[in-house]
Order: sequence, then C-alpha cells, then structure tokens
Amino acid sequence: MTTESLAPTQQPPVLFLSHGAPPLADDATWTSQLNQWSSTFEKPKDILMISAHWENAPVTLSATQRPTELVYDFWGFPQRYYDVRYDAPLAPELADEVSRLVSAHGHHVAREEDRGLDHGAYVPLKEMFPDADVPVVQMSMPTLDPQGLFELGKSLAPLRDRGTLIVGSGFTTHNLRWFNPAAGPDSTPPSASSEFDQWAEEAMARGDVDSILDFLHKAPAAREAHPRSEHWAPLYVALGAAYASGDINAKTAIDGFWFGLSKRSWTLT
Repeated sequence: MTTESLAPTQQPPVLFLSHGAPPLADDATWTSQLNQWSSTFEKPKDILMISAHWENAPVTLSATQRPTELVYDFWGFPQRYYDVRYDAPLAPELADEVSRLVSAHGHHVAREEDRGLDHGAYVPLKEMFPDADVPVVQMSMPTLDPQGLFELGKSLAPLRDRGTLIVGSGFTTHNLRWFNPAAGPDSTPPSASSEFDQWAEEAMARGDVDSILDFLHKAPAAREAHPRSEHWAPLYVALGAAYASGDINAKTAIDGFWFGLSKRSWTLT
C-alpha cells in the first residue's frame, strides 16, 4: 500500500517554516530541530508546499506526471549542494484536489510538468522527512498581496481533512545584506531582525491576523526585515489555511537566528 493511499488518523497542522539556504544541511542544530519538529505530529498523507521562491500567476502546480529534477535556484555554492537529491513521490491526487478547491474560489490553475521542487521546499523537507516517502506537490504564489494570499489559503483548508500537510516556506526575517559568512551562523543578529522577530512572536501568539497581514504598518523595522515581502508572504497562505476554522493557535516550533536572520517557525492548529 502506498503512502498516497494512507490517511493519518488526526488532522495535520499547518506549518510556517524558515527554510534556510542549502548550507542549512551543515548546521547540526537546525537540522536536528527540523527533524524533531516533524516527530511532533503524525506523518501526513501528502504535502503541499508554498515556497517564497516560486511566484507565478496564475496559480501553478509542480510536476505530477513524471519524476523531475529539483530546481537548484541558487548560485555560487560548492558543487555538493547541486548534487543533493530529494526524490519524493509525486502527488497527482493532491494536485487534482488543489485544482478543484482553488478553481472553485475563482482562480485559474496551471500545471508546469517540467518543474521540480525548489530549495525552499526540498531543503527543509530533506531534514523533516529524510526518507522522502511522502508525496509532495509545490504551488506557486500568484501574488504577494496579503489578503489575496490569505483568501487563497482559506480555500485550501479542506485539504487538512484528507490528511494533507500544508507548509508555507519562507523566512521570518530576510535581509541578505545582513548575511555575513565571516561572522558565523551564531553571530548576534542586527537589532532590526531581533525587533521584528519579537513582534512576530507576540502577534502570532495573540492570533493577530490583521497585524500580520498589515506588517508593513504594524511591525517594527518591517522594511529592514523584509526589503521585499516574498519570504513573509507564505505565512499569509498558512494563516488562511489554519484560520478557516475561525481561530489561530500558533506555537513556536523553532526560534533563534542564523547569520542574523530569524529562523522562527510555527505550528498552526
């Protein structure tokens, strides 16, 4: 019996994770945190990934018909990072269900059969589900508009009833000007990163969806933490998928900083 045919006995949570760059695999602390996190809930039937690294309109789904190479969407790294494999099963049934739900809410849905998982998807999944035995499909973000992505997430909420794990993959702070390899991964983060991280922790703990969606006007150092909002935007989708039941219960699963960037990640139920 394949994983695709198995449904978990409990509804999966929704996740927002800070996904890191390919060298995340060399960070023993972060890899162990991701692996431990996945042990806190039942293995899902399949996974829908929404990554900061795929913006495309209309809503587009990754390959479901034949195995496809990963998208090594980064430059200047050692060759070993381009040799990484993550051969998770395809998820055609999930893709069909996503298409049905999203279309019913007025979106056109496209397929891109030559597109595999990008590093916002496979880098964390390789640590969370190292056996690559859970079917995965990735979905593009058709916009960065907060309300639009929140509503898109709400349309996806029924997927949880069939055992799908919905994952928004971004970064709680993402300003690459702060990234200084010489300082090391455990260097003291910039004050703007710390301030935004604290605000995000408190807003999520309150379930303050309005403030999260309006972060540019509500959060301290918002434009420093996110010069462009694509790494914050997957949270909107995750919030929508979790909020469809009428409430948000967010628990921090991972915190701390990596080269000055907040790696805070949440479990949403």
